[in-house]
Amino acid sequence: MDRWAVLLHDRYPAYISWETFMANQGRLEANQHSYARGRPGAPGRGEALLQGIAVCARCGGRMQLHYSGPSGEYPVYVCSHTRSQQPGRDCQDVRTLAIDSEIERVVLEALMPDNLAIALATMNEVEREDAALQKQWQLRLERARYEVERARRQYEAVEPENRLVARNLETQWEEKLRAVEQIERDYESWRRREQLTVTADDREQILALAQDLPAIWSAPTTTAADRKQLLRLLIDSVLLDNRRQVGQTWLQINWRTGATTEHWARRSVRSYADYADGEQIEERVRTLHADGMMDAAIATTLNAEGFRTSHGQRFRGPVVYVLRKLWGLPTWNPLGRNPTRWPDGTYSVVGAAELLDVFPGTISLWLRQGVLRGWQMGAGTPWHISLPEPEVDRLRARLTRTRSPFMKRSGRPAS
Repeated sequence: MDRWAVLLHDRYPAYISWETFMANQGRLEANQHSYARGRPGAPGRGEALLQGIAVCARCGGRMQLHYSGPSGEYPVYVCSHTRSQQPGRDCQDVRTLAIDSEIERVVLEALMPDNLAIALATMNEVEREDAALQKQWQLRLERARYEVERARRQYEAVEPENRLVARNLETQWEEKLRAVEQIERDYESWRRREQLTVTADDREQILALAQDLPAIWSAPTTTAADRKQLLRLLIDSVLLDNRRQVGQTWLQINWRTGATTEHWARRSVRSYADYADGEQIEERVRTLHADGMMDAAIATTLNAEGFRTSHGQRFRGPVVYVLRKLWGLPTWNPLGRNPTRWPDGTYSVVGAAELLDVFPGTISLWLRQGVLRGWQMGAGTPWHISLPEPEVDRLRARLTRTRSPFMKRSGRPAS
């Protein structure tokens, strides 16, 4: 169409309007898969939301959609733009799970009724700017049409015998006509691309739709292609870069309105060296290990502080064990380090048994019965038993009264 020499509207009855024809042409062009030309293609049935609109932030190339896993169930955005310069090497690949979750959150948040009301209120200024641009286009068209009419009058006023002059004026008239047609095409293209008019009824329908949008988005009847089609009405493209910061993917959303927003998405990684919280977790594990906490207790503390594994799961004792081995931390042995007392002045089970001259089993029984007061950092961790002097005297008196079966470790009744 951009190579057409002449375009005359409304010369014959039309089956469809010019606007409908142009909209259909745009849809047909957009449905063609061509990453080189920036055409996203028609939305497919796959779950990846950014199919066709994901752009590599490192090289600017369109990212293709590949599927990994044994059955191809894991979609991945892949930039292969560098393969032409470096065969066999991709620029970057980004897994879709974390990215699509962030995109879904941002879109649904942007379409909340309160946010939409604010956006619609700001459109008054946009509409005023649009009206000013419309006026500039109209003035430009009026000027071009005036030039055409002036050239026509000059051509008609020339004497027929002045053939050379008439030929020159005819050429100028044709040039003016082509200039008007070019301006009209440019204006129509701009109007379809830029003009945005929202009536009062449109505003009410948009706000009403926002009330039901989360439910519609998650409804079983809404297909992946429907979600992607809705997404493309709002977003032009999304830039992705998973090498800007360890363990996170940077993304920039280029909205249809011309606005841009930046976001970060935490991604799952195979190694804690690539994990966003890897350094903080290692530092915390080293500190808790130095404080005498065992693996299960360390895992409980990490979970309580909001840390998660590199796969987004809660910590467990075996996971902490693997991390200790990875970071060269020895297995903590309470008996080897402190067989009787802890740094806070409390006693271990062995230490309390030696102080009271009873078997460790007796101390464990008293802890279960509530005779002794103690606490643990976590399930399966050593006991910290508080034994002030009055408590020691009370327990020794108890041993004197009961005598059997509580015997001294030496075999003689306690006294």
